[in-house]
Parts: sequence; C-alpha cells; structure tokens
Amino acid sequence: MNYNYKIMKRLVASFIAGVLISGTVAIGQNKQTEEKIQAARIALITERLSLTPKQAEQFWPLYNEFSKKRKELRSEYNTEKAKLDMETATEEQKRALLNFGHKLKERNLKLERTYSDRMLSIITSDQILSLKKAEDDFRKMVLQQIQKRRQQRQDRREQFRDKANDRQQQRRNN
Repeated sequence: MNYNYKIMKRLVASFIAGVLISGTVAIGQNKQTEEKIQAARIALITERLSLTPKQAEQFWPLYNEFSKKRKELRSEYNTEKAKLDMETATEEQKRALLNFGHKLKERNLKLERTYSDRMLSIITSDQILSLKKAEDDFRKMVLQQIQKRRQQRQDRREQFRDKANDRQQQRRNN
C-alpha cells in the first residue's frame, strides 16, 4: 500500500465519522442531512471496495438504480402491511401478507442476481462480496450514531430536570 493511499483512507474514514456525527443530529429532518449521509455512504463503500475512479463512475449509477428498486420493494411491503390492523386482521389476511412478503423476497433475490451480473462487468466478484459487508457496516454506524445522539439528548434532559429540581428544592428550603 502506498503512502498516498493510506492518507486517502484516513481522510475518508475521518470524513465518514464527521458526517455521521453531525448528520445524525437531525436524521430525516432535512434534505441537507440526507445528502451528507449519502455522501458518507458513497465514501465508505468506495473506500471499502477500493473502487478506481473509472469503476466508481460506472458503478454508482448502477448501484443507485439497484438501491432505488430495493427501496421500492420494501415500500410495497410496508404499504400492504399498513393496510392491515394486526389486532383485528383475520388469519387469512395475515397469511396473505406473509405470502406477499415471500413474493417480494423472491423478487428482491431476482433483483440482486440481475444487478450482481450487471455489476460484474464493472467490478470484481471480490468487490461485490465486499459490498454487502460495507452496506451493513454503514447501517450499523448510522444506527450507533442515532442511538448515541438520543442518549445524549436524554442525558441532557435529565440533567436539566435535576437542576430544575435542585433549584426548586433550594427555594423550598429558603
């Protein structure tokens, strides 16, 4: 590994950490945050797959198309699930939802096969195998940052309440 590559890896890792730390504060609240998270995702996957500039130029449009179609499948399931009140749904309705979910999983598998084949013309099989791990790692990093931010907000609220209670107690004692 050459010296410049090591520096680039450190810069990418720092960039990802910075975006995740700043970006998870208002997750889903604005377009700018989503763009920062997307940029961090691109940086992480590009770095983990060691994409060359030429590969990246061809890979990202295809990967984005693939991601969009996977998201549409998840959305289809969520739409069907939202139509059911699980408390009052009949056994038949619940089985229909399960069957619908299985069909969507089959469609997702077919989608993965199709896009894997298409990606093989751009990146190596090793890079495709690394892709799933990179996606999972990124998802975990984002979730950890969200949990960390929630915990920090909760801790601040508790500190504020404790201080308010202390002030109130002091007033009573005076």
